[in-house]
Amino acid sequence: MLALTRPELAAARQALTGRVAVVMTMGALHEGHVELIRQARKQADSVIVTIFLNPLQFGAGEDLAKYPRTFENDLELCTHEGVDLVFHPSPDQMYPDGDPGVRVTAGALGEKLEGASRPGHFDGVLTVVAKLLHLTKPDMAFFGQKDAQQLLLIRQMVRDLDFGCEIVAVPTVREPDRLAMSSRNTYLTDLDREVALALSRALAAGEDASPEGASAIRRAAREVLVREPLLLVDYLVLVHPETLDDVPEWYRGDALLAVAAKVGRTRLIDNVPVVVGRPGGPSA
Repeated sequence: MLALTRPELAAARQALTGRVAVVMTMGALHEGHVELIRQARKQADSVIVTIFLNPLQFGAGEDLAKYPRTFENDLELCTHEGVDLVFHPSPDQMYPDGDPGVRVTAGALGEKLEGASRPGHFDGVLTVVAKLLHLTKPDMAFFGQKDAQQLLLIRQMVRDLDFGCEIVAVPTVREPDRLAMSSRNTYLTDLDREVALALSRALAAGEDASPEGASAIRRAAREVLVREPLLLVDYLVLVHPETLDDVPEWYRGDALLAVAAKVGRTRLIDNVPVVVGRPGGPSA
């Protein structure tokens, strides 16, 4: 079932039964989105997919105008995966009065990492996620671990503002060559793609060095990146998974190794969870 307007969505939502899950996307669906949908199908009775290219999360000079739009293919994929309802609103449906004067603010956590590179990005993300949660009224919402900071902020928003919805994380889905799946991968030339593989190689090297401690993780990952001269690295960090603060050298426990870089004209992000020090050791 396809809904293009708020009234159509409201009517279709009333017809859904049991536990309802939502998967929020900006379109240009790929196997990463498929995995989100399949996990939702396993855990819920009804699945909604939203397809909305949210202008609020794109800053000046970013790729809103050229972002891939493949709605017919997206709808076919949703049908194939047994999605019960697709909500594909226009910007006028989502923001009937234009840019909203009141937005959800990501706070200090939204100013780190991606937020430092893309000011206001997470305010736009949280605002549209909040609106879509209100409109779709799900019991569960599924998001990918690849966007780890986004996932963390959505969880905090749902907890802080009492949305009453379970946020389910799904591990990053990768191409056969280990490149993290992203709609922006379609921008990559053959050469760009070869360069981009340094991101997942760096994360794998850092993960392999995790028993040796924080310094070894950072060093191993950095050594991979510096060998790729065509890669413009924005950040490579080893941070606490809940605060996104750099972990100190003595730290032992769960952490997130994250990287962002520009490949040609395309900005890519990736991350991997690691256990610093002895596997299963106590967190500081």
